[in-house]
Amino acid sequence: MAQFFHKSANNVARISMILGVVLAGTAFYVYTQVARSSYLTGRYLEKQQPVQFSHKHHAGDDGIDCRYCHSTVETTASAGMPPTQTCMNCHSQLWADAPYLEPIRASFRENKPIEWERVHDLPEFAYFNHSIHVAKGVGCSTCHGQIDNMAAVFQENTLQMEWCLACHREPEKFIRPKSEIFNMQWQDGDLEPEKRLELKQEYKIRSKEMMTSCSTCHR
Repeated sequence: MAQFFHKSANNVARISMILGVVLAGTAFYVYTQVARSSYLTGRYLEKQQPVQFSHKHHAGDDGIDCRYCHSTVETTASAGMPPTQTCMNCHSQLWADAPYLEPIRASFRENKPIEWERVHDLPEFAYFNHSIHVAKGVGCSTCHGQIDNMAAVFQENTLQMEWCLACHREPEKFIRPKSEIFNMQWQDGDLEPEKRLELKQEYKIRSKEMMTSCSTCHR
């Protein structure tokens, strides 16, 4: 019986299989990089706000505590956005006639909230509670970065599930003394690993199994 395939077909088949594996691996790698890119996650992208509020000026230069504006961060799921009255506490006296702050004054006169653009926006299927994280020793800068250095706030981290799980698997690597929760200059290296384990026990942080359970964040 005559040979149906030429002998070179074996080489073609082998090369095709190798190329298939290489291309599949390359495609998977490209997908993982694109999925983590700022194009999809919004990381490092500044958003235009109705008023270009500078955290660097207020929190950094003037040293205003986070809780002055985000007053519910210790007690509720939401950190809370400041009402215009909070802005006017200072700006009814400071820069009271500056054209730049007219949107603030208009909001106060008309009793209409300023429509700020949300920077950190988790999908609705993910449950996040600010108060429990603060209670367990997670500082603002751990998630939000050094806000006091940002003239315009941007998303410091990806907010993807793998990023959340990295903390939930080993929370002792990220927690700090409660006196340092709102300290933007705090660095993870400021605390010895042994002390971190003590804090984990003191704060009664749950087991890794419970912390990584689907129902912890997806309710």
